[in-house]
Amino acid sequence: MSKPSLPAGTRDFGPDVVRKRNHILDTIRSAFQRYGYQPLETPAFENMETLMGKYGEEGDKLIFKILNNGLDNPEKEAKVRAGFETVLQGKSSTDITERALKYDLTIPFARYVAMNHGQLTFPFKRYQIQPVWRADRPQKGRYREFYQCDADVVGSRSLLYEAELACLYHEVFTNLGLTGYTLLVNHRSLLLALADRCGNQDWLVPITVAIDKLDKIGLEKVKTELTQKQIPSAAIEQIEKYLSVEGTADSVLEQLNALLGEIPEGAAGIGALREWMGYLADQPVSFRIDPTLARGLNYYTGMIFEVKAPATVSMGSIGGGGRYDDLTGLFGVSDVPGVGISFGVDRIYDVMEALELFPSDIAQPPRILFFNLGITEGKVTFGLLQELRKKGIAADMYPESAKFDKQFKYAEKRGITYVAILGESELKTQTIQLKNLSTGTQSTLSHTDFLNIELS
Repeated sequence: MSKPSLPAGTRDFGPDVVRKRNHILDTIRSAFQRYGYQPLETPAFENMETLMGKYGEEGDKLIFKILNNGLDNPEKEAKVRAGFETVLQGKSSTDITERALKYDLTIPFARYVAMNHGQLTFPFKRYQIQPVWRADRPQKGRYREFYQCDADVVGSRSLLYEAELACLYHEVFTNLGLTGYTLLVNHRSLLLALADRCGNQDWLVPITVAIDKLDKIGLEKVKTELTQKQIPSAAIEQIEKYLSVEGTADSVLEQLNALLGEIPEGAAGIGALREWMGYLADQPVSFRIDPTLARGLNYYTGMIFEVKAPATVSMGSIGGGGRYDDLTGLFGVSDVPGVGISFGVDRIYDVMEALELFPSDIAQPPRILFFNLGITEGKVTFGLLQELRKKGIAADMYPESAKFDKQFKYAEKRGITYVAILGESELKTQTIQLKNLSTGTQSTLSHTDFLNIELS
């Protein structure tokens, strides 16, 4: 029998890890709820047409497709063979696969809104915490199965929500102790204006896909990729000027205005960023306008966000999002604007682990372990155990009668502070021995006093 293993890019999560993940999830969930977002869940997989063509050429390649059931049916054999030939050509075939694991939470949410828009009250604010899957190359901070935590608002074009989402990021990361994060912002209209400045707005996608890789591959390789995509050298010079813009928020907007302000989309993007900054003037949110931020997803139409981990940790993005004013139009329901952000829980976990930011008391073993000293004693012990649990005290009982040494070692390994011992003599006197393993102190208590004790 071969040694059991996990699929590449997936992980098991033991109790200690789950507790830490829950600390992150609970912090995010409580913030979502304070901001008025409602919970939502969607299926693990969607119909292929729901997902394909929504994430750009690069994203579509990372969608996990699900093999149709019943492919061994002789009646389908000819179609299956033809379907595999289509797949070998790099295309999709409904004869082979009609469904896929969801790539993110935003597109399924848009599908949900499109299917239920007649019953929803707008603006509709929802949060969603579920796993997603991507056929990516596994590496540190990049997994094939991972959780996303999204907060989205649909039904309003107000930049108030972009400001609210920035505050939500600040609150969550501050509460987690990740005060060294960096919030980057940009506006897709500026990128559209850049494409216009280059001579053709149809170049928006190849330009944004290329510059979205700037941090990973550097300027020269970005220029090489643009050349390979038939972008003229004069246009690449304009792109290089755009990518060189940096400084304070006001300075960046002044430089962008000089470069793109005469183009309607450029003026609109600059104006939106100024309005958004006005909402945050009295808020503790720090941010940086980054003209190079592209987020290579086709559905963004307005402001875009990305959160970088503290510079002391080599991790990259731990969150992102933006405005997508016509996303539901992909599903036949137009004029439903939206904006949302996502938290990368798995990366946040890795960053917090590296920076030792998890609370020291996050592991919560039972407060008391009841020793098992036999069947007769065990019945009484079990009754006391249940009474403590009803009072909200975490307690456990050793399952079999065993030597004291073994039961003590079990309590120590689990980090349990108190042990309760009820043997033959305690059974006769209706008492129980309570020992504090941290201090070594031990006391004899009546059952009543024991059940009313306040543990330090």
